[in-house]
Amino acid sequence: MKTIVVRYQAKPERADENQRLIEAVFAELNDREPEGFTYKVFRLVDGVSFIHVVIEHDVDEPESLQDVAAFQAFVADIADRCEIPPVAMGATIVGGYR
Repeated sequence: MKTIVVRYQAKPERADENQRLIEAVFAELNDREPEGFTYKVFRLVDGVSFIHVVIEHDVDEPESLQDVAAFQAFVADIADRCEIPPVAMGATIVGGYR
C-alpha cells in the first residue's frame, strides 16, 4: 500500500471556500464509490491548516482520486487559496484502529 500525506495552510479568508471544495469531493466520492483508495481530510483547530491522507489499496482495478471531477476542481486553483503551499510526502502506516 502507498500512503501520501499532504499538508498546507489556506489563506484565512479562503479557508471556508477550501473546505466547501473538499466537501464537494467527498459528495462525489459518495456518489461514485470508487475502489482502490481511502481518502481522509482534516482541518486543524487553527482553522486554516489542512491535512489530506490518501491510502492506495492493492486491488485489481484501482481507480484514482485524480479522476474525480470535484477533486480536479479542488486542485485547479489550490495555490491561489494557500498561504503556505501544499507539501506532499510519502508515509508508512505504523498502525491503525478502525
